[in-house]
Amino acid sequence: MDKFNFSILTRDGQRVDNINIIARDETEAERKLRQMYRYCEITSCNAKAAEEGKPQQVMSVEDILSLISK
Repeated sequence: MDKFNFSILTRDGQRVDNINIIARDETEAERKLRQMYRYCEITSCNAKAAEEGKPQQVMSVEDILSLISK
């Protein structure tokens, strides 16, 4: 999975920068973005490939609950 960084103009004309979306490709990332910001205008999109060989940290529900209770 890759990370995509978007900058957009909302339908009201507000500029929103640094919207990060993780997706398989740019098409899927744009689809997810348009679910959150309907009728937006995308001003830029930068893709960052996932770091190969670096294991992703996975936490169980028990781990999260123990962090909250501390």
